[in-house]
Amino acid sequence: MSHPPVRTEIPPHPLDNPAYTSLTGVHARFAEARGRVLRYETDVSPWLGLPPEPEAADWADIAALAGPGGEVSLAGVRSPLPRDWEITFDVDGVQMVGEAVEARPDDEAVRLGAVDVPEMLDLVERTRPGPFLPRTVELGTYLGIRREGRLIAMAGERLRPPGWTEISAVCTDDAFRGQGLGSRLIRAVAAVIEERGDVPFLHTGAANTGAIRLYESLGFRLRQETRFVGVRVPAPAPVPVPVAAG
Repeated sequence: MSHPPVRTEIPPHPLDNPAYTSLTGVHARFAEARGRVLRYETDVSPWLGLPPEPEAADWADIAALAGPGGEVSLAGVRSPLPRDWEITFDVDGVQMVGEAVEARPDDEAVRLGAVDVPEMLDLVERTRPGPFLPRTVELGTYLGIRREGRLIAMAGERLRPPGWTEISAVCTDDAFRGQGLGSRLIRAVAAVIEERGDVPFLHTGAANTGAIRLYESLGFRLRQETRFVGVRVPAPAPVPVPVAAG
């Protein structure tokens, strides 16, 4: 007698939902939770972690976390968004993995910490590498290069799905671009990641072809296309004020 084929479920990859797998793992100490929804504390990172295949109750929990008119950022979202929620940004992106990156420390790179945050925020404001908030530095190792005491380039660690670490906030002062400082810092951060036993990965915009070529030259390869979306929770409709009869 023949038997029906056994169907085996392939477990999701940690990088398919990187904010959620970070917040349920190494970064759990930064998580604010409601139901199945997790988000980073708002001065650490803007990213929110949705469970796989979110339901209406999960979107209600997001609304409760963010509050009326609050905005949340979603990475790698694949599920339909609630129709009445405003999309504040919608960016096609790529996710690249770095098993073949030639990681190596850099003698000029220095570790950055809480005391360096004002300079880091200033550099981010001028170079716009992506979200970086007052406590983002707590997510992992950040390395910088200084010239005459001034911070001119940096890169560091952000999301931490099991077995993986994201390289983020790669930026260089305009006056020092073209010197390979970003590449050096990426390799140096990758060395920290590999020493811990993780594999580096990163995200960038699909339209940022210059950055993609740079990352490919360093040994990163495309894993998947992805999407970054910002949504705003609807504000409640105003309650009509009754008009007194004259």
